[in-house]
Amino acid sequence: MTGILPAKAIKAMFASRAIKADKEPDGDQIQPASLDLRLGVKAWRVRASFLPGPDAKVEDKLEKLILHEIDLSMGAVLETNCVYIVKLQEVLNLQEDLSATANPKSSTGRIDVFTRVITDHGRAFDRVEAGYTGPLYAEISPKTFPVLVREGSRLSQIRFRNGDTAINDEDLTEVHIQHTLVSGGKDEDAINNGVQVSIDLKGAGKNSLIGYRAKRHTGVIDVDRKDAQGPEDFWEPLYNRGDATLILDPNEFYILVSQEAIHVPPLYAAEMVPFDPLVGEFRVHYAGFFDPGFGHSTAGGTGSRAVLEVRSHDVPFIVEHGQTVGRLVYEHMEEVPETLYGEGIGSNYQGQALKLSKHFRSKETAGA
Repeated sequence: MTGILPAKAIKAMFASRAIKADKEPDGDQIQPASLDLRLGVKAWRVRASFLPGPDAKVEDKLEKLILHEIDLSMGAVLETNCVYIVKLQEVLNLQEDLSATANPKSSTGRIDVFTRVITDHGRAFDRVEAGYTGPLYAEISPKTFPVLVREGSRLSQIRFRNGDTAINDEDLTEVHIQHTLVSGGKDEDAINNGVQVSIDLKGAGKNSLIGYRAKRHTGVIDVDRKDAQGPEDFWEPLYNRGDATLILDPNEFYILVSQEAIHVPPLYAAEMVPFDPLVGEFRVHYAGFFDPGFGHSTAGGTGSRAVLEVRSHDVPFIVEHGQTVGRLVYEHMEEVPETLYGEGIGSNYQGQALKLSKHFRSKETAGA
């Protein structure tokens, strides 16, 4: 069979030692179509980001770039705009037909922590070549908030695929007709090189909440604590002022939401990818994985909005309501997962609309 591996297959990879770790997987570490990756005990602050390239291991490059070593066993604060490398607990021994991709977890992206996975001999970030055997490393760079992490913290996730899993637009159109993959936006042009996703800047009307802009010079966020922070200390709410546009300030971080409700049926997985780097000077959605069952009715959803992590680049840039900002690429699952996203596995964002990360107290968020 070809397709994205479900949770049952990922569990079997631990049993067969295709995934090795000194500790057993955490109870909620294996998701319907992905595996959370755990930080190891040591972090290194480095002078610059890097890729090892085909002729080197990560440790070979690290020797020349390390500024200092950090012990994560009791927790440590990672400062903004610094680059850290952490060896992950999971080690891979993949079969020749099995490859993988990685992404930040949703909660990681929503606090503007930029993280990527690196392999030995890697030519690209977040890509694990078929048949790879060796360790995994996380590059971590908090961009807005300093964060407290520790051994076992989970900032990244990995998805394993067997063979060619992509779905072309013709087949995706049929899936959309049967399952309604997206609704509430430009339905006549929903399928175009994947499922198109646009931005909602109208909300519920004039003066309604449409997003958040991150504050600077805040306190520390503990990445492992839920409902621990008051959002007003970290976020400035944004409201519809009547023209349904927003000027993105350079190097500021925003939480916005898609106009469309997204649905990922049980036999599929999806990933958010940039729409087109030529249509705007901004980056959308650090955390790209959408698991089977996202927005699915039997898992407690009726279509869920995609929360968008948005950052402008070098110049101020105006975004407008309904502007296409990303696309969802759908892939086949190898089989339907035994448990879908949102079915008692600690999923924080099923049925979501505009929502901050799990670290912020939800009642205060609703009233912000």
